[in-house]
Amino acid sequence: VQLQASGGGLVQAGDSLRLSCVASGRTLSEYGVAWFRQAPGKEREFVAHIRRNGGHTYYADSVKGRFTISRDNAKNTMYLQMNSLKPEDTAIYYCAIGTPILSNIRHEGGYRYWGQGTQVTVSS
Repeated sequence: VQLQASGGGLVQAGDSLRLSCVASGRTLSEYGVAWFRQAPGKEREFVAHIRRNGGHTYYADSVKGRFTISRDNAKNTMYLQMNSLKPEDTAIYYCAIGTPILSNIRHEGGYRYWGQGTQVTVSS
């Protein structure tokens, strides 16, 4: 399975970006999907998760109300819409897919396949 993330860039605080992640080699509908991020000098952290059928979404408190995760199983693609970006959102963003149980969706170990990451930089 290969995951190809794209859509990162340099923006100003308050701007929006949409990240995309295309899966190949597997049918995305078989998996829950998530976004994680890693800021410089920090550990990778959970951002958002959407269940296989797209019926339920989960977010880190730091992005709730600003970010929206979605998926298009027909296109084998997942998205992260990021609005009202803040400098503290600056990080490398990673897409991941797996079949974590609900109690494990916020943990890296719940995901089997990872994308290469896309850089998001938010200037103040």
